[in-house]
Amino acid sequence: MAAKKSPEIKPDATFEDALRRLEEIVGLLEGGNVPLEQAMSLYEEGIAVSRLCARKLAKAELVLKKLAKDAEGNLAITDNEE
Repeated sequence: MAAKKSPEIKPDATFEDALRRLEEIVGLLEGGNVPLEQAMSLYEEGIAVSRLCARKLAKAELVLKKLAKDAEGNLAITDNEE
């Protein structure tokens, strides 16, 4: 029986899509019903998807750190590092 080819997550995938795929991978691995070779492939993909999620979160964090309140209390994006 040939192993099913797992869908590859694209680098431009949304955070939500990547997280969904990561949850699928974890579920498959926790189920323990995949052959060793497929489990290794899923693990490698999981690491790559996890890193993609981490990069997207770091990018979002940088944007949020740039948000600051102006004199009237409105949020505005600033380039200041305080």
